[in-house]
Amino acid sequence: MPALKAEEPGQEETVQDGGDVVYEKEHDDGVSPSDLSELLKAGTVEAHDKAENTQFVKDFLKGHIRKELFKLGTVALYFTYSALEEEMDGNRDQPQFAPLYFPEELHRREALAKDLEFFYGENWQAVVQLSEATRKYVDRIHEVGRSEPELLVAHAYTRYMGDLSGGQVLKKVAQRALKLPSTGEGVQFYTFDNISSAKEFKQLYRSRMNDLDLDQETKLRIVEEANRAFGFNMEIFNELERVGKTIKDEVLDGGLPEYDGKGDLSKCPYYAAKTAAGGGSACVCHMAMAVLRHPTGQVIMSACIALLAGVAAWYLM
Repeated sequence: MPALKAEEPGQEETVQDGGDVVYEKEHDDGVSPSDLSELLKAGTVEAHDKAENTQFVKDFLKGHIRKELFKLGTVALYFTYSALEEEMDGNRDQPQFAPLYFPEELHRREALAKDLEFFYGENWQAVVQLSEATRKYVDRIHEVGRSEPELLVAHAYTRYMGDLSGGQVLKKVAQRALKLPSTGEGVQFYTFDNISSAKEFKQLYRSRMNDLDLDQETKLRIVEEANRAFGFNMEIFNELERVGKTIKDEVLDGGLPEYDGKGDLSKCPYYAAKTAAGGGSACVCHMAMAVLRHPTGQVIMSACIALLAGVAAWYLM
């Protein structure tokens, strides 16, 4: 899923049991307000807040995430990182970006490919599609990489620092909400095998950013581009929110399926009552069939039949 944020000024994000987010103070010694890392922190605060307050992100943090939307979010990430890392590879020798080139530590494309194979199977590449909101993001990344490569700093900062910060929160939320394997399948994107300490790596990354040979005008353009990157991410969040309104609620924990179109629902008092209450379900007959299809229901029914058979045999003796 798209990362929650890059960084809040002067804070380091950690996760406690239960999914609550707390912050530890992170001390940046020797930094100046004119350093690029500080300009980015201060200059993207409003964009952080807006991204966090999109309905999709708020629902996600509460654990209200549908698997289908999570899969689509992973697709968006795959196309985004494919574009970003393609342009980073092409500009790895560009002096205004080269110090931030960490392919072994940061690149996410291969990890996302593994996640998509987990969700969609071996033929996932024939299934996934580039959404409209993601296409705009991808197009901008390619445009920057080809004409203003120094602005790639903004996109790399927005994505990777977010993945190492708020993204770790989203990983745990997704694993719990979607009941994903504890071994990491489906959330490989959030696993950085070649980074032993996210905090130390972020400090190194910020230091490299501050050492880039950039004039003040270029730094401000990078901040502007970072806000633009947050805007693209918010468009993707909003797109996912719209998609979520068009798909059926998913069935969790062996719950009962939705109405399958068979039978006259208007004659089902249970359905009418649920509809009046703002919910939706299947008629009792459909519920009964669903129970019978469930292994536990089958065992119970078998036991009942056996008991009735015993009573009948005793009565006929």
